[in-house]
Amino acid sequence: MGNIKGKIALVTGASAGIGEKTARALIEAGARVICSARRTKRLETIVEELGEGAVALELDVTSNQSTETLLDRLPNEWRDIDILVNNAGHDIGGRRLFHEGTSQGWSAIIETNVIGLMRVTQAVLEGMVRRDSGHIVNIGSIAGVQTSPLCAAYSASKHAVHGFSETLRLDYGNTGIKISEVLPGMVKTEFAATRFDDEDRGARYYEDFGICLEPEDIARSVMFVLDQPTDVVIAQVLVLPSSRKIKPV
Repeated sequence: MGNIKGKIALVTGASAGIGEKTARALIEAGARVICSARRTKRLETIVEELGEGAVALELDVTSNQSTETLLDRLPNEWRDIDILVNNAGHDIGGRRLFHEGTSQGWSAIIETNVIGLMRVTQAVLEGMVRRDSGHIVNIGSIAGVQTSPLCAAYSASKHAVHGFSETLRLDYGNTGIKISEVLPGMVKTEFAATRFDDEDRGARYYEDFGICLEPEDIARSVMFVLDQPTDVVIAQVLVLPSSRKIKPV
């Protein structure tokens, strides 16, 4: 992990699941980590466990004010962000036929998963361009490269993340900035409980699916992407659970 030690990383959605495990893995690799999310109490608990190498940052990716002041709200010595892991996302109200959804629900998914990701990227990217170095890792989904039933808005959002990542890689291909995308299959986190607003239903969803990935699996994938030589870019990593029958995500 020689390419990670001493670098400053910002992880969105770091209060649980993939984001939390990625933050922990980065700390173990010697990075300094900005753990960001809306749930500040949970963040503060995690940062206390991680030690002096981590700081908590309240961040709402759906808010222009929150993302535009991101750097200003950090201590000066934490503002030169080397690594951005765009992990925040949700599918609240998902897993239903499209006509059963609402424009408010679709907008909320797109606002967080796409526009929010773009907001944070813009806030951090300017500094990377100025320094001609940096690495952005977008947490996409298998739903961004193949279609699945009952999640039209979520799938659309992850297709957008995929297209955004591909375009950024082209736009900054002649610079010192790397763009990567990690696309998980089914991962057992709080995601399903949040999607259904029902912990029991969320737990049953994973049980019915069968073999699932764990958040640590995705964190390891992120670390693999980051720990590459300067002239190597891991464009995409598709991570699937080991199962003979992969069900729709």
